Amino acid sequence: MTQGFLSKNPSVLWFLAILGLFTVVVTVLAEATGIGLLSTSFIKTLGKTLCLCLIAVAMDVVWGYCGILSLGHFAFFGIGGYAIGMWLMYARTEIIVTESLAAAAIPPTPSEIENAIGTQIFGVVGSSDFPALWAFSDSLFLQLLMVVLVPGLLALVFGWLAFRSRVTGVYLSILTQAMTLALSLYLFQNDSGLRGNNGLSGLQNLPGLEDTPQSVVSIGFFWASALALAMGYVLFAWVVSGKMGSVIRGIRDNESRVRFLGYHVESYKLFVFTLTAIVSGIAGALYYPQAGIINPAEIAPIASIYLAVWVAIGGRGRLYGAVIGAAFVSLLSSWFTGGGAPSIPLGFYTINWTDWWLVLLGLSFVLVTLFAPKGIGGLFDYITINRAPQRVGDFGPDKGALRREEGQQEPEERRP
Repeated sequence: MTQGFLSKNPSVLWFLAILGLFTVVVTVLAEATGIGLLSTSFIKTLGKTLCLCLIAVAMDVVWGYCGILSLGHFAFFGIGGYAIGMWLMYARTEIIVTESLAAAAIPPTPSEIENAIGTQIFGVVGSSDFPALWAFSDSLFLQLLMVVLVPGLLALVFGWLAFRSRVTGVYLSILTQAMTLALSLYLFQNDSGLRGNNGLSGLQNLPGLEDTPQSVVSIGFFWASALALAMGYVLFAWVVSGKMGSVIRGIRDNESRVRFLGYHVESYKLFVFTLTAIVSGIAGALYYPQAGIINPAEIAPIASIYLAVWVAIGGRGRLYGAVIGAAFVSLLSSWFTGGGAPSIPLGFYTINWTDWWLVLLGLSFVLVTLFAPKGIGGLFDYITINRAPQRVGDFGPDKGALRREEGQQEPEERRP
C-alpha cells in the first residue's frame, strides 16, 4: 500500500528528500553540531519556520482541497502553544521554588511549595491561586494530551454545529474569525487563568536542562520540527489522495453534487476540519518553546489571515505550495522586520522596511491573486504539465479521421 501511494505521489518523495537534505545541511552548519556558520537565533528562526510550514499545509488541506476558508486555524496553533507552555512554566517554576526553599530551616510542606509556585506564576496578575485550567500542568504527559485534545474537541464541536447547519462560504469564514476573536479577547483578561496580556514567558528554558546551551536546545527543536513537518506532509498527502481526496475536492468544487451522489458531506468536512486543527495544535506546541513566549496577540484574527495569505502566495491546492509560501513569507518577514533589509533614502523620504513590510505583503497578495492565482507553486506546472505529449500512434475513431495527428495530442484529463 505504501509503495502504491508513493508511486502515485512522487512529489512526496521529492519533498522528503529535499527536507532531509535541508535538515542535514543546517545540522552541519549549526553551532552545536557543526562548523558554527549558522547562529543559534537563526536556527530557532528556521525551526519556527518549519512549524509555520506545517500549519500552512494543514490550512491548504482545509482551504485549498476542501474549500473551507478557515480564518481560525491559528487559534488552534495558539492553543497548542498554551498547552505545552503551561507545563513548561509550572515545571521550571517548581524547580526554582524548590531550590530557594531548600535552604530554609524548616523544610517546606507541599502546600507551601504549591502556594509559592502560584505566587511566582500568577503574581503578575495579582493572584496566587491556580485556576482550574492548570489542573494538569504538573504532568507533561497530560499536557501533551491537551495539545491534541483541546484543539481537536474545539474544532469538532465548532465544526459539527457549523456544518450540520450547512453554513458555507464567506459566512463560515466569518464564524471562524468570530471564534478566534472571542478566544483572543477572553485570553486578554487577567482572570482567564493564563496571565492575560502577559501570556506565558521563558518557554525556551526547558525544565531539567538549565545547564544545556541554547544552541543544543535549538537544534533539537529544529530536528523535531523537521520530523513533524515530514510526518504531517505524508499524512495530508495520503488524505488528499485516492477516493477520499476525490470526494474532498468534489466538495470544494460542487458540494451539492457530491451530496446528491450519496456522500455525507458534513462528515468529510468535519474530519478534515478536526484533523487539521489537531495538526495545527502540534505545530504550535513546537513553535512557542522556540519563540520563548506566547500571548493572546498570537491568536488574534490577523494571524489566521496571514496564514491564508501564505497559502495563497505559495499556491493553494498543492501541499508543496503551502510549504513554499509559508517559508518564503516567514523568512522574508524576519529579514525585513529584523533590520536585515537596508533602508532606501529617497531624499524627501526614507523607506524603512520595518514599517512598510505589511504593505509589501498585502501588495504581493493582491498581485498573486490577480496575475498568478496558482501562486509560486504553480510555476512547477510548466515543468510537470506543459511538456511534449507522450502519446504517439494511430488513435483516430475511424479511417477518415486524422488519426496520427490526434494521437499526438494528449487530452487534458490524461495529464498529471
